[in-house]
Amino acid sequence: MNTDLERVLDRIGRARIAVVGDLVADEFVYGESDRISREAPVLIVRYESAELKPGCAANAIMNLCALGARVQVIGLVGSDEIGRRLRGLLRDAGADDSTVFSVEGMPTATKTRVLAGGKNTRRQQMLRIDRDGPGQPGPALAQKLVKALAQAAAKCDAIMVSDYGLGLLAPPLVEAVRSLAGQDRTVCVDARYGVAQYRGVSLAKPNEPELEQAVGRPIGDDPLALEEAGRELQKTLRAGALLVTRGRNGMALLRPGSPTALMPVHGSVEAVDVTGAGDTVMAMCTVAMAAGADPLQAMRLANVAGALKVQKTGTAAVAAAEIRAELQRVAVAQPTLLAAQRTAARGRR
Repeated sequence: MNTDLERVLDRIGRARIAVVGDLVADEFVYGESDRISREAPVLIVRYESAELKPGCAANAIMNLCALGARVQVIGLVGSDEIGRRLRGLLRDAGADDSTVFSVEGMPTATKTRVLAGGKNTRRQQMLRIDRDGPGQPGPALAQKLVKALAQAAAKCDAIMVSDYGLGLLAPPLVEAVRSLAGQDRTVCVDARYGVAQYRGVSLAKPNEPELEQAVGRPIGDDPLALEEAGRELQKTLRAGALLVTRGRNGMALLRPGSPTALMPVHGSVEAVDVTGAGDTVMAMCTVAMAAGADPLQAMRLANVAGALKVQKTGTAAVAAAEIRAELQRVAVAQPTLLAAQRTAARGRR
């Protein structure tokens, strides 16, 4: 059962991954609220505690480290305490942060969430405060980042791009990514905006709204409309594979010359929190392909990893041991080929 996937899992601990992406700190402030302020119609929150977690590309890095990969990080933080703490969390997880550059006089990109409730009620998010990070690097810093990426790529089995649109992936760095992809390197991209600019990569992972944005039209729940949009984006990208995450509808994998593969969500347990699930899926796909998996195997493993992540609250990593336990517990579904669905439908007419 799942023998091929377990073999891939056996190899991921040797994988070396270079990650370039938007490093964000997720700050959580917890408190108790039981009255309204006299100054304004707002709740008063009595501070209890706070914690800092890696977010966006930093969360994807934490997942790579939990899977056992050796990770080189290329990115930016501000010259503030939060930036220092974020780098410390990445180092503690095992990542090499020697090519994370601190931008003097700038804050680290931070999302601060205030969660509060009464004495006997569940805390709920009341407010989110966002601080912009360093933004788009200037020419000199951009060249340092390009050089760092090239040097890291020369020592790594795969490059993972985590582009949240915060400015790091400016044209010089995007061009460097495309150049590496053109050298037949394994390059996997997750981009919230502008995925179409990453031409020639090994795998791109848009979700359905991002795919709709890329092609400029809605998809709905129609698999054929999904396939048509996916093929259009794939033709633009000239990518080796396009993995579309579909929330409760699972995933779809499109490859040139192969039928579209549809994968239902792994397991039957309802999701607790989908925050950061895309980072988990991307990390698993990248490390699996770096370890020699084909895109179908990478999708099946990523489907398991995503299902395990959504049972955890907030941004959280899924460890290789958790995935191995799940592979030994239950058979992982094989994808359904859309071409086979069409043939079956014609046979019923």
